[in-house]
Amino acid sequence: MALPLEDRLAIRELIELHGHLVDEGQLDRTAEVFTPDVEYDLTDLDQGTLTGLTQLTEASLALGAANPVAHHVTNVVVEELPDGQIRARSKALGIRADGSCGSVTYVDTVVRVEAGWRISRRRLEARRVPLNGAGQT
Repeated sequence: MALPLEDRLAIRELIELHGHLVDEGQLDRTAEVFTPDVEYDLTDLDQGTLTGLTQLTEASLALGAANPVAHHVTNVVVEELPDGQIRARSKALGIRADGSCGSVTYVDTVVRVEAGWRISRRRLEARRVPLNGAGQT
C-alpha cells in the first residue's frame, strides 16, 4: 500500500522543522523531530555516530559558534522500502556566519510514534566532488 499523501507531507514538514529549531537554538524541542534513541550518523564527516537526544544536544552546544547559522533542506524524496520502513532523502545546505556553505545529503529512517512521525536514524553523506565523482579521472 502506498504511503498516503498526508503522511508524505507530515514527513517533509518534520524534516524542515529540524532546521528551524536548530537555527533558533530551540534544542530543547528536538524530541519533536527525533526519537529519544535517535542514531545521528556523522561518520562521513569523521565525527562518528551520536546516540540519543542528549548526545545530539551536547554535540550541538559543544560546536558552539562553529554551527551553521542557517540550515536549508530541499529535494525531499520519501520512499517506502520493501521491508516497510520509510526512508526520506533530502539535500541540506549549511550556511556559516562567514558566508561559506557546505552541502550534505540527509538519509533518514522515519517512524510513526504516538505523537506523529519522528526520525529514528539520520545519516549525513558529504558531497565533496561534482556528480559524486562520475566521469572524473
